[in-house]
Amino acid sequence: MSKPALKLRSWPLTVLYYLLPLGALRPLSRVGWRPVSRVALYKSVPTRLLSRAWGRLNQVELPHWLRRPVYSLYIWTFGVNMKEAAVEDLHHYRNLSEFFRRKLKPQARPVCDLHSVISPSDGKILNFGQVKNCEVEQVKGVTYSLESFLGPRIPAEDLPFPPATSCGSFRSQLVTREGNELYHCVIYLAPGDYHCFHSPTDWTVSHRRHFPGSLMSVNPGMARWIKELFCHNERVVLTGDWKHGFFSLTAVGATNVGSIRIYFDQDLHTNSPRYSKGSYNDFSFVTHMNKEGIPMRKGEHLGEFNLGSTIVLIFEAPKDFNFKLKAGQKIRFGEALGSL
Repeated sequence: MSKPALKLRSWPLTVLYYLLPLGALRPLSRVGWRPVSRVALYKSVPTRLLSRAWGRLNQVELPHWLRRPVYSLYIWTFGVNMKEAAVEDLHHYRNLSEFFRRKLKPQARPVCDLHSVISPSDGKILNFGQVKNCEVEQVKGVTYSLESFLGPRIPAEDLPFPPATSCGSFRSQLVTREGNELYHCVIYLAPGDYHCFHSPTDWTVSHRRHFPGSLMSVNPGMARWIKELFCHNERVVLTGDWKHGFFSLTAVGATNVGSIRIYFDQDLHTNSPRYSKGSYNDFSFVTHMNKEGIPMRKGEHLGEFNLGSTIVLIFEAPKDFNFKLKAGQKIRFGEALGSL
């Protein structure tokens, strides 16, 4: 591209290009101007900074008289069912953050005992099935790299040799038992959903990997638009083992959801300015005092988001594992995902 064209490829003109009627800025193409793509324009938005500002705003205590109208508007907009909340009185919630993280009544989400894997949260099933060719579908027809999403199986500094980079080699690090397959399930949490997430099965968490990253929207429309969206966004990957081998749960951040909390991990700090995008931070729960890791029971409280986001399960299981799902269906915490 020529130098004049580079100078003319400005963000303000690009914004006008997408806002004004079609062809209004077409004459500028004669002098070498062309708009930046919508994806590049969206990626340039400082979503991490905006999400931190939103988080501080959420923690501001609302006057008692303002709580009911503010929360009622949110309930009406996103279809929140407050009859399930442990505390239905809207005046009880001092700020938006407390309202987003509201707890449910004890029997609102019975845990299914008949199936080995349950839904860890309320939400919508975006995709599920076997992982093939080390590519995982974030929505139908749009994939991302399994290795880019999870990162190296073992921290590079602990390896006596460089980590394998081929697809087959990476998959063999995850599938530890002969005859097993690798499976995945993607659950999207809308703003009106219950924002806590729970253990989807009986397993032991041995490792946490935190990827600082962007905080772009993860709604299904955006997931179709941006390839490898989940690999760009901030996320917390919990890995460990269940009775059939490797098991992982990843909490993916989104716009205004920079805060991801894992209840047993006090060292985790998400959307922090001290962490730069493009890196990751590892933490092991296996110590000299605790050689097993963190045991989790099916249905046990695991963590929470501060609005709505996405949870991705990736795990190995025997070939006869069957999902009890349909793509696009709504699901609630405690309901069956699949079983042998």
